Amino acid sequence: MNTSNTTSAIQDFDVLIVGSGLAGLTAALQLAPTHRVAVITKRELQAGSSGKAQGGIAAVLAEGDSFDAHVQDTLTAGAGLCDLASTRYVVENAPDTIAWLQKLGVPFSQEDGQLHLTREGGHSARRIVHATDATGAAVQQTLIAHVRATPNITLLEQHTLVDLITSRKLGLGGPQRCLGLYALDDETDEVITFRAPHTILATGGAGKVYLYTTNPDTATGDGIAAAWRAGCRVANLEFIQFHPTCLYHPNEKSFLISEAVRGEGGQLKLPPAAGGTRFMPQHDAREELAPRDIVARAIDFEMKKHGIDCVHLDISHQSPQFLQEHFPNILARCAQLGIDITREPIPVVPAAHYTCGGVLTDLSGRTDIAGLYAIGETACTGLHGANRLASNSLLECMVFARAAAKHIQSTPSTDRPQLPAWDDSRVTDADEAVVISHNWDELRRFMWDYVGIVRTNKRLERAAHRIALLKSEINEFYANFHVTRDLLELRNLVQVADLIVRSAQMRHESRGLHFSRDWPELAAPAAPTILVPHA
Repeated sequence: MNTSNTTSAIQDFDVLIVGSGLAGLTAALQLAPTHRVAVITKRELQAGSSGKAQGGIAAVLAEGDSFDAHVQDTLTAGAGLCDLASTRYVVENAPDTIAWLQKLGVPFSQEDGQLHLTREGGHSARRIVHATDATGAAVQQTLIAHVRATPNITLLEQHTLVDLITSRKLGLGGPQRCLGLYALDDETDEVITFRAPHTILATGGAGKVYLYTTNPDTATGDGIAAAWRAGCRVANLEFIQFHPTCLYHPNEKSFLISEAVRGEGGQLKLPPAAGGTRFMPQHDAREELAPRDIVARAIDFEMKKHGIDCVHLDISHQSPQFLQEHFPNILARCAQLGIDITREPIPVVPAAHYTCGGVLTDLSGRTDIAGLYAIGETACTGLHGANRLASNSLLECMVFARAAAKHIQSTPSTDRPQLPAWDDSRVTDADEAVVISHNWDELRRFMWDYVGIVRTNKRLERAAHRIALLKSEINEFYANFHVTRDLLELRNLVQVADLIVRSAQMRHESRGLHFSRDWPELAAPAAPTILVPHA
């Protein structure tokens, strides 16, 4: 950072929102009536994880269901680590959130004039509001249309977060606060300075730290890494949810087979060569409707036991009409790949899916730094504990986006000090692309091998050693050469990988999504894993 050079080209806003998924767009729409908002996103608005969500949004709407039941299901899935206040806050705000989406025009599936509610693993009742099997896409498309039509929102696509600007970095006195950020404009290849009294990180999770993931290429942990570097605590990053059923096919790397397929009667079976029988009844009394961590470990166990590359998810006993009505996108995509799910099972494998931990926040989305908020998958609100319950993620995005917006609207604006321009005197290195590509591949492979569904002390040690070497090399590149989106993403991924491994090494037990062969039992009392950055 060149602190001696200031620029008149600083872009000024009331609120900066980094990320354009459901959390970021909800916050933007909530804030637009009262604030000038910039939505900064590194690719197109719809490129994140939200639009890929298939299952739906959990909310207590059915007769006979209750907030207490939804809370209890969440606590059970979270294996004793959910924060009760956060869980109750989210659950009780769910119906109003669904009503807000309906008012915006989201085309949810209906039955007899009412919202159709499906059921997913870990839920004791039908409470999943959905738009067939493409809920995320339906919600995202609706919000994007509203955001594009809102004058007070400036959309900045193809802009990659470089780093946050804080008072401490500028040597200013008083409590630490966030003053803005630097972002790389991919079209001009320039780093731009953005200034605002409020910044919201809504950058999603870090699934791309693993070789196999359901996440899009944007899920590189940018907000988590930037908040950590700025001085924020992170929590529970050892809890990476592996979705049990990602489509296994050479021509499809990240297509998710929705939890709702099992919710509507889909059965997990071994391939015919391994016996062709169901196996979940041997692993859990809830069978296919067990929480995701249990199902993922069961599949992992059976694959290793039988030496197979995948297992089968069979929904073919349902009628073609039923499958077309409930799972049109899954039906169509599988058909394109030569799989007729009305007649044959779907080959599936577990894949990294959701980052349950993240930047530690309160019930208003506030982080440890004044003026800085984190919402959605970037944050750790305490809702998910050691394992996220299906369809609580989109809900959390909106509930905390609205909470953060409400807090910002009630907070007086602070002064806006002059910010330094980015030091653009760095040179471009011809070997950078090759080195980054090699390091990216190495990171994702050893994280999959050493910090995956089943962990050991030795594997974590190996991962930590590799990460230390990669961090040194990448930090040298970052300090001396012109930044690119690939370099920034790799820098963030390596930082988050380091936090995941450190968190996993601190947890001397097996709980929820974290399973260690060296610590197979639960420990008491249950406690979150909190990492504190050095001052």
